[in-house]
Amino acid sequence: MNVLASESLTDKERDELMQQIKQEVAIASTQELLMKMSEKCFMKCVIKPGTSLDSSEQKCVAMCMDRYMDAYNLVLNTYSARIQREQKQM
Repeated sequence: MNVLASESLTDKERDELMQQIKQEVAIASTQELLMKMSEKCFMKCVIKPGTSLDSSEQKCVAMCMDRYMDAYNLVLNTYSARIQREQKQM
């Protein structure tokens, strides 16, 4: 489907296309979040890579991922609130 020819789409088709795009963006964002979180926590917590993690590395990775998600959610919620405030002001 040619997005440039969106004026020929019905309202329903346009809504479906937008929903599909939103879903794809959400999936890509989640994949990027998981990749970055895994990479950063691995680099921080795993000193000597091997075939398994010892208990201290497991604990470090779990805590790191929890902190990363907390920070991500805080930023996301703050950004969402800001967008909503700006939309109300328009």
